[in-house]
Amino acid sequence: MTATERRQAILETLCVRRHETSANLAFEFGVTVRTIVNDVLLLSLEYPIYTQKGGGGGIFVENGYYLHKSRFADAELDVLEEALPYFSGKKREILLGIILKHGGEKRHGKKHQ
Repeated sequence: MTATERRQAILETLCVRRHETSANLAFEFGVTVRTIVNDVLLLSLEYPIYTQKGGGGGIFVENGYYLHKSRFADAELDVLEEALPYFSGKKREILLGIILKHGGEKRHGKKHQ
């Protein structure tokens, strides 16, 4: 695994777990803690990743950030939400899933359910 591949894997791991320690990542990827610290430093220049020291500390991904998640503009979400009452059953579930997947959860949470 190259350094670039490892950093991508670290980013993906953090996006799923939301929090991890450098020691656990070092063990998982078979590198030193120092290598993980360097990788996280580089990743934090491009992605919303931060570290926190002390009890409960570690490496974190900011709330709301998910890798490769596309977002709709507010106007696009408005149109989809206006169309929601015209659907029922499976089609309504699919449309609601699209809204939530692409930004609706940030604006409305469980409003549509």
